[in-house]
Amino acid sequence: MPGQQARVRLVGTSPSDLDEICGDVREIADKTGVALSGPIPLPTKTLEVPARKSPDGEGTATWEHWEMRVHKRLIDIDADERALRQLMRIQVPNDVNIEIVLED
Repeated sequence: MPGQQARVRLVGTSPSDLDEICGDVREIADKTGVALSGPIPLPTKTLEVPARKSPDGEGTATWEHWEMRVHKRLIDIDADERALRQLMRIQVPNDVNIEIVLED
């Protein structure tokens, strides 16, 4: 099992929440003594929804643009059993999605 790594992928709408979880992962890596690389910020996706301001279609064609930004972080950590068990116990907010994949 030496050489196996876990790739942690964090996706969420709040960059401060993502950075907080990245800090938690870094603390776990320091406590258990495993190697950690990251967090690597991946490109932010911007989802934009244009909508007419006027509800009835009368008047000038003015538009509002609503947008949601989706931020991503990538962390590689050595797949130590103790470290992974602690990773599973991290409290994650509702708007953050965490995905852990084991790789060789």
